[in-house]
Amino acid sequence: MNKLYIGNLSPSVTVEDLKRVFVENKLPVPERIVLKSGYAFVDFPDQNSAIKAIEILSGKVQLHGKVIEVDYSVPKKLRCRKIQIRNIPPHLQWEVLDGLLAQYGTVGNVEQVNTDTETAVVNVTYATKEEAKEAIEKLTEQQFDDYSFKVSYIMDTDAAPPIQTPRARRGGRSSREQGTAQAGPSGGFCSPHFRQDGVALRMLVSNDYVGAIIGRKGQTIKNLTDVTKTRVLLHRKENAGQLEKSVTVRGDPDRCSDACRMIMEIIHKEANTTEIPLKLLAHDCLVGRLIGKRGCNLKGIEEETGTKITISRLEELTIYNYERTITVTGSLEACCKAEVAIMKKVREAYENDVAAKNQQASLIPGLNLNALGIFSSGLPVLPPAASGPCGAIPPVVPGGYSPFLSHSSHLSGLYGVPPASAILHQHSAPKEEVVYLYIPSQAVGALIGKKGLHIKQLAHFAGASIKIAPAESPDATERMVIITGTPEAQFKAQGRIFGKLKEENFFLPKEEVKLETQIKVPSIAAGRVIGKGGKTVNELQNLTSAEVIVPRDQTPDENDEVFVKITGHFFASQTAQRKIREIIQQVKQQEQKHQQGAAVSPHHAK
Repeated sequence: MNKLYIGNLSPSVTVEDLKRVFVENKLPVPERIVLKSGYAFVDFPDQNSAIKAIEILSGKVQLHGKVIEVDYSVPKKLRCRKIQIRNIPPHLQWEVLDGLLAQYGTVGNVEQVNTDTETAVVNVTYATKEEAKEAIEKLTEQQFDDYSFKVSYIMDTDAAPPIQTPRARRGGRSSREQGTAQAGPSGGFCSPHFRQDGVALRMLVSNDYVGAIIGRKGQTIKNLTDVTKTRVLLHRKENAGQLEKSVTVRGDPDRCSDACRMIMEIIHKEANTTEIPLKLLAHDCLVGRLIGKRGCNLKGIEEETGTKITISRLEELTIYNYERTITVTGSLEACCKAEVAIMKKVREAYENDVAAKNQQASLIPGLNLNALGIFSSGLPVLPPAASGPCGAIPPVVPGGYSPFLSHSSHLSGLYGVPPASAILHQHSAPKEEVVYLYIPSQAVGALIGKKGLHIKQLAHFAGASIKIAPAESPDATERMVIITGTPEAQFKAQGRIFGKLKEENFFLPKEEVKLETQIKVPSIAAGRVIGKGGKTVNELQNLTSAEVIVPRDQTPDENDEVFVKITGHFFASQTAQRKIREIIQQVKQQEQKHQQGAAVSPHHAK
C-alpha cells in the first residue's frame, strides 16, 4: 500500500525533477520511479512515508507550472470496500468517529495507522463496495473542527480473484517452509517467532533516559533483553515533541517485571536520585478493575508496597490515546513491588474479559463479536497473529484492545474496532427482542445528543429501534430506554449505551458501569427461570455475575408475560439475558410438543 500515483504532470517533467521535489520536501527518494506522459508511479519504503508524501505534495506543490496530484495507486478492480481517512483531528473521540462512519453503511473494520503527523489516520473497511464509494463521496473535504478530511481508496486484496498456489510437492513442505509468515484469519500475518503473551507491560520513560536505556550501539537494551528473555520495544519515533516515550515489554509476567526493574535501575543510575516515579500504561477498560470498588484494590497495593499511586483522568483519553497513565511514587524497590501487583490485577481483568467474551460468543448463535465495535473507550476479536499454526484460529480468542496499535497489534479487538471478516451470518432471520434498560436521568441528554443526532446514529449503527420513555415523575432518578431489535442489535445498542455512560463520566472513575435491564418472559416460564428452591436463578447469578430477580407478586400483562430484572456490568447482563432467552425457548418448544401431542392423540384413539 506504499505505491503512489502522481498526476497532472507537465510533459517536460523528468525523473530528476521528481527526485528533487522529494528531497526539497524532506521525503525519502523512492528507489523506483516509473514516469509516463503526464503521470508517474513511485514506490515508497513504508506507509508512513507514503502518507506524508500525499499530505505534503498533493494539491500543494507546483512542478513546471502545474500543481501535482498525489494519491494511492490502486487498480480499479481493487477499489472496493477499503478506504483511508486522513487529517482527522487528534482530539476526536472514537465514539464520534464511529457514528460518522456508520452513517454510510456497515463498518467491518477500523484500523488506526501510526504516523508522524499531528492528525490521525485510519483505514476503514465497509461491508460493500457501494458503501465505501458513498463514504468517499460524502467524507472527502468534509470539515470537522476546522480539519478537512482527506479520503482515498486503498487496496482491497479480498476483492481480487484468489491466487492459484502451486501444488505442494509430494510429502508436503518442510516444517521450516510451513513456518513462513502468511495471512491469518483476519488479514494479518502470523510469524513463527511471535507468541502471544496476553497483556504486554507498557511503561513511559522520560526522553532524558532513552539514550541510557538503549546504550552505546544498542548494547544496553540488547543485554536487557538477553538477560530477561523478553522482547523490549522502545518507541522513539512516536509522540514527536512529547517529553516521554513509551516502552513495550513482552514475555512471561515474571520476566516482564525483571525487565521493568532493570529499566528502572538504569534510570535511577542515570538520574542519580533515590526516587523516580514509575509510570505504567493500561487500557481504560481495565483500570476500573485495578482501582476496585471504592478504590479498595489500589489502596491495598499502596499499603502493601509503601507507594503512592495516581491514575490519569478520563478527560485525557483521545483518538490517539486510550491508555491511562498509572504513576507509582516511592523507592525503587517499592515501585517494582507495586508493578508486580498492578500488572497482576490488569492481567486478571483482561483474562476475565477474554473468558466473558468467549462465553458471550457462544450465547448468540452466529454472532461474531469482531463485527460489533461497541466500546467507545477504544477501537473492537480475532487476533491477526495466532499462537497456533498460521491461519488457524486459536482455541482462546484473546482479541485485543488496540491500545498499543502496531506495538501490540494482537490486542487489536477486545475493546474496540473490528476486522473486516467480522460480519454476522445467520441462516435464518433472528427474531426481534424488546429490552428495557434503565439509565440515570441526567444521562438522557448525552444519549440523545444535539438535535437527536447521537441516538439516531446509535440506532443506525445497531440496527435497532431505541426510544426513551417519559419520566415517571419529575424527581425520577432513572429513565427507561426501550430497545427493540435482533440479538446482535441488542448487543450493539446496549454495549454502546454502557460505553457512553462511562465516557461521559456519569459513573465515577472508580466505578464499574452497572445498569438494570428488564426483559419480559411468559408467565409459564418464570418458574423455570427461578427453578426449584431458587436453584436455577442462583446458578444463573453465579455463572454470569449479574443479579437476577423474578418478582413473585407480579400480575401477568395482557400477553401473559412478567418482568425479569437483571442488574450488572455489560457482559454479565448480556450473558444473563441470553441464558434466560434460552430457557424461554426451551419452554416454548416443550409447549409446542405438548400441543402437537394433544392434537395427535384423539386420532390414534379411533
